[in-house]
Amino acid sequence: MITKYFSKVVVKFNPFGKEAKTARLLLSSIPPSQRQLGTQIQNEVLGNGSTKAPLIKVTFKDKKTMEVDPTKYSFQELSNYFDAHSRQLSLKDTIENS
Repeated sequence: MITKYFSKVVVKFNPFGKEAKTARLLLSSIPPSQRQLGTQIQNEVLGNGSTKAPLIKVTFKDKKTMEVDPTKYSFQELSNYFDAHSRQLSLKDTIENS
């Protein structure tokens, strides 16, 4: 997963729910060095009785926000979804720096 262009990540999940694996893999895919460089990470653990829905929300450096329900996607599908925009930003970066 290309996380270089993430500026903010919000993850809400139930640790005993179906979405827990996907949410944890996403959080672990963000390298510690990127966290120190300013990527904001907010996570919220939802209890079994919580009325809030699980959510993964990523804001990119170009201010585009993408939201996903982690119960409906595997980590690989989620990675492909976010990587599509990251690749566009990477291409734009390459063109600007050439």
